[in-house]
Amino acid sequence: MQATSLKCGGIVVACSFDHRIADGYSANMFLTSWAEMAQPTKPTTMSPCFLRSLLSPRRPCSIPHSLHQMYTPISKLTPPETITTPHFSRIYYVTAQKLHSMQALVSGNGSKRTKLECFSALLWKMVARAASRERRGKRVVARMGVVVDGRRRLCQSEKVKEALMGCYFGNVVSIPFGEKVVEELMEKPLGFVADAVHEFLEEAMTEEHFLGLVDWVEAHRPESGVARIYSDGSSEGGSFVVSCGQRFLEGKMDFGWGKVVFGSFHFPWGGEAGYVMPMKSPLGNGDWVVYMHLTKEQLEVIECEAGDVFRPITWDYLNGFSFVFS
Repeated sequence: MQATSLKCGGIVVACSFDHRIADGYSANMFLTSWAEMAQPTKPTTMSPCFLRSLLSPRRPCSIPHSLHQMYTPISKLTPPETITTPHFSRIYYVTAQKLHSMQALVSGNGSKRTKLECFSALLWKMVARAASRERRGKRVVARMGVVVDGRRRLCQSEKVKEALMGCYFGNVVSIPFGEKVVEELMEKPLGFVADAVHEFLEEAMTEEHFLGLVDWVEAHRPESGVARIYSDGSSEGGSFVVSCGQRFLEGKMDFGWGKVVFGSFHFPWGGEAGYVMPMKSPLGNGDWVVYMHLTKEQLEVIECEAGDVFRPITWDYLNGFSFVFS
């Protein structure tokens, strides 16, 4: 972790972490606690919980078949035959108006979809369009995963766990994913793609899914596992993962230098799948700030065909002097 002063008077706070130890929620909790400890006159609002028994496996273990499709032991990974396509990082913002418009468009058929589902559906279509330029007549698929936090799901049957899981420090996420033929993603309307996102997400939004994931980890100990969307990212149609930082920061972080003006992620994990992290805008107006780590071709399509939605972050938009990165 590091704090650096800028010539313009702002301060950058940076922190790196290993995803095998902590997920984004835990990293944000650490930064928030760090900021509170920097001001000893203020009370601490959240103390991390390290009670590992909260994630104890069941006896006997019960693992849904779907989890074997989502995760694989490290030893079963096949080394890529070709050099990994380089990824590049960009940061955009999406206005609240655009998010509401997408949601209204998708929900027109009577099915209510979240902003994240609609946002992810649009990105899936853009990645498919980028893949279509290079497919040369071949039938290829594009894969997309969405990160799901299991903390609230694991509290559904035992309410006494709720407070402890709310401040649990560790990695409590799952990454369900879907795959579709590129032509289908391009030709079908946004609502169809949003329904596909909702379908593969729905299975992972339950307590049973996360209890099964705990059992899967126990069954493969001591070997580590990995989400297949990361390791199988070399599909010719492209693969990427959408996380969600909507519960991060929220204007509460203050190291004594004033409120956070900007927060984002840099996630060059070296895998073959891309990564996208939408967060709340520091302006508090309902906009999203979106960090993307995608291929050059994917970013070009997004900027060319959805440039009215994904707008590059500028100094004028932020209108501030202090920056916080994690």
